[in-house]
Amino acid sequence: MNHPRPRCPTTTTVAAVSVMLLSSILLLAQGEAEGGQGCPPPKTVVSVASGAAASTASGPAAAGPPISGEPYELGGRRLVFTSWQYVRPGSFAWLDEKGNNVSVVGTQGPTEARFRRADYPHGIRLVTQSAQREGPIVANDRPDESKGITFTTLLKDGDTYKAWATAAGEKASSLVYLESKDGRQWTRPDVRFELNGRPDTSLNLGEGTVFIDPSAPPAERFKCVTLHRMSYDEFEEFKRRHPDRWEPRAKREDVGQVFYVQGLVSPDGLKWTSLPEPLSVEHSDTQIVGCYDPQLRKYVIYTRNWMVSPKSPRAREEWGKAWYSVGRRSIGRTESDDFRRFPLSQMILVPPLDLPPSDVLYTNCKTTIPDCPISHVMFPTVWHTADDSTSVVMAASPDGRAWDFVPGGAVFNTPAFGEWDGGCVFARPNLVELPDGSFVLPYTGYLVPHKYPRGQIRFGTGYLVWPKGRLVALEAAELGEFATIAFMPPGRRLLVNAVTTRAGSLRIEVADINGAPLPGRSFAEADPIFGDQYRTPAAWKGQADLGFEDGTPVILRFHLDRAKIFGLDFE
Repeated sequence: MNHPRPRCPTTTTVAAVSVMLLSSILLLAQGEAEGGQGCPPPKTVVSVASGAAASTASGPAAAGPPISGEPYELGGRRLVFTSWQYVRPGSFAWLDEKGNNVSVVGTQGPTEARFRRADYPHGIRLVTQSAQREGPIVANDRPDESKGITFTTLLKDGDTYKAWATAAGEKASSLVYLESKDGRQWTRPDVRFELNGRPDTSLNLGEGTVFIDPSAPPAERFKCVTLHRMSYDEFEEFKRRHPDRWEPRAKREDVGQVFYVQGLVSPDGLKWTSLPEPLSVEHSDTQIVGCYDPQLRKYVIYTRNWMVSPKSPRAREEWGKAWYSVGRRSIGRTESDDFRRFPLSQMILVPPLDLPPSDVLYTNCKTTIPDCPISHVMFPTVWHTADDSTSVVMAASPDGRAWDFVPGGAVFNTPAFGEWDGGCVFARPNLVELPDGSFVLPYTGYLVPHKYPRGQIRFGTGYLVWPKGRLVALEAAELGEFATIAFMPPGRRLLVNAVTTRAGSLRIEVADINGAPLPGRSFAEADPIFGDQYRTPAAWKGQADLGFEDGTPVILRFHLDRAKIFGLDFE
């Protein structure tokens, strides 16, 4: 992954080349768009993350779809590199002997033009960090919890951590609500669950998740998506009313029922009202995760989907095994402006080709980076059917639609057999930050493997813990450089979460949207960062302010020497 090259001799040279190349490439692109005549670049367009509006230097634009491009909005006060979304891809140009950009339009021969590049990322890679294990975090010391208690959803609501859990006894299961001020010491408030206006102690949200909807009226601030089943007669009636919102796989003849996704709303997470119709009728038979996406301004549901092809129309009814015996479990997604109805989910993530063909994606555990709600991540549990074992991996997405796995392998593997969680493990949403800065993710740990005889099954809730929020490292094993996309800084101070070796260092430069270093904020003035630094202010000759003019974007450049960056916070 490393591609070392000599650094330019001075910071001034780097800045000058960067500005020249960026400007010339903009001119070239504009000239090509207008018939090859070089023209000044258009005025900078500022994209609004919500999509509600966009503005230019000459005034507000008409409302409509969001305009793509820089500068970006971070959506919070934190930047964690889970993908290359915020890393500038770099620019290049072919130059003549006078330094003019002659890319594409020049007449030089094969050896007459010189290749130059600016802000080119090199010598860096992204690597997941293994989670530490903590738990069980809640004791199952009540008679109706003899088999176990496990979180299905963890949320941070203001200063309070809230959890909805499923408790199982020998004969039945029930819903449990818990609260905590620090995310570790949990209490059980004396509350009463209601469903459709009536007390309901058996309310089961076990296959679903709860989320907070910031766009909703108070009566529907909390929402839930979960798995329900209907009869064949109800299915036929639904198909008649909604011919586009069902799939044949929803009908499970082996259980005599039809699976569907159910929606519920609540003012407080305790008094629930079920929506009168299914959100969609499809075969999502485990861990359905819902959320409100503030960037899309839509509701999104992540489902279980199946990598399975249609049956041949020439097939006899008795041929072949059931579709769920030959398909591979995968992850699906659906979105809607209206929480009352959704199109059928579409497959967005399948078992990657570097996994054994017997591995499947069992759950999705969709969540976001704490204090960065538009940084989408997942923690799918991979079920290794070859030996009925499990592991948790990490995937990331720039928009919640296109996903890829973060390099580095599993973040967590099933502990040793015989431990309370030594049979199998399944991650649960959501990733939250504790007061000490740790990121934690709940998981359900079982005493026995997933498909083992379940007569003696026992389970509990643990935490996957990343101390200091060190979830993914952007690292340079030796020398590395990169620059960010221009973005609107959410604070004037930059707090760095990073580690270097004893001989390594990290330096940061602040530039304007055109790539020119801000006065006093170049690499030459940067105070080097050494060692293990958590939320350490970046400074330039002792000055911690980023030095930008209020309301303007910045580009951050990084020189890494045997260093890892885990995150950037702004205040």
